[in-house]
Amino acid sequence: MSAAHIQLDRQGRLLHFLTVEGLTPRHLTEILDTAESLRGVAERRVKKLPTLHGKTVVNLFFEASTRTRTTFELAAKRLSADVLNLNIATSSAVKGESLLDTLRNIEAMQCDMFVVRHEQSGAAEFIAHHVKPHIAVLNAGDGRHAHPTQAMLDVFTIRRHKPDFPNLSVAIVGDILHSRVARSLIHALNILGAGEIRVIAPRTLLPAHIETLGVHAFHDPRQGLRDVDVVVMLRLQRERMEGALLPSEAEFFQRYGLTEERLALAKPDAIVMHPAPINRGVEIDSRVADGPQSVILEQVTNGIAVRMAIMSITLGHHARPTAENV
Repeated sequence: MSAAHIQLDRQGRLLHFLTVEGLTPRHLTEILDTAESLRGVAERRVKKLPTLHGKTVVNLFFEASTRTRTTFELAAKRLSADVLNLNIATSSAVKGESLLDTLRNIEAMQCDMFVVRHEQSGAAEFIAHHVKPHIAVLNAGDGRHAHPTQAMLDVFTIRRHKPDFPNLSVAIVGDILHSRVARSLIHALNILGAGEIRVIAPRTLLPAHIETLGVHAFHDPRQGLRDVDVVVMLRLQRERMEGALLPSEAEFFQRYGLTEERLALAKPDAIVMHPAPINRGVEIDSRVADGPQSVILEQVTNGIAVRMAIMSITLGHHARPTAENV
């Protein structure tokens, strides 16, 4: 059973959120609309809703992250859930305990949701196959495979500025080869009917047969950036690179970095995005990152509302066993 199938129940409702692949426009629109309704919670005096009161969310991060983990934690707390942050570096996993034994012990604490980040592709799906039926699993990034909540906060941000998806032109620039963000965003944009998706990178940072994902590939940013509505810059993921895929970061910036001059090739009202953390002077010039067309910090804000939406939708479709139905 694939991740696309295990995350849906027989009625087609989201039980887990492992990937955007295999989902329908209805699924994605439900998340986006729910996030829109939740976005105003941050502006309240009391930034809480009772939606997940009595539920326990476990952030199970086998891979380092600050931004993703903290936004998931804030999202859960704003829905009134109890949150457990499990630091794998100091957990029993480093003492030889298996992943399944770790899961069973956490399940014994009566938890309701696992938010999983792992360096191995497919880890979140593996966990979803083995958890108890009442537990929801959210993929917070697995290897090179997927980062579905990042894709959803990206398309949410795009929709707030550029809602006409059929006439939308999006350019994704940089380390496409190692980017789970790029893969998930491409799938989400295609599901929502984006008019054109371009990827711009050196040949060494483009996957083979990338066009099969429904994108147009460019090696020259002067061509790829022309007249686009959205520019998404990606971080160079040195930690995932094997061998000399790039001569140097300075040369990458010289050829592919987003400067004011290159941004001027896009439409005058184009928005600039980045999943962060930003490497200034490597992927993007500071004047662009901090400029009027940048929505990078807005993406972070939107990430909380989107993750609140996904948590409330998935946990809303799970029923915890009771004395009557055990």
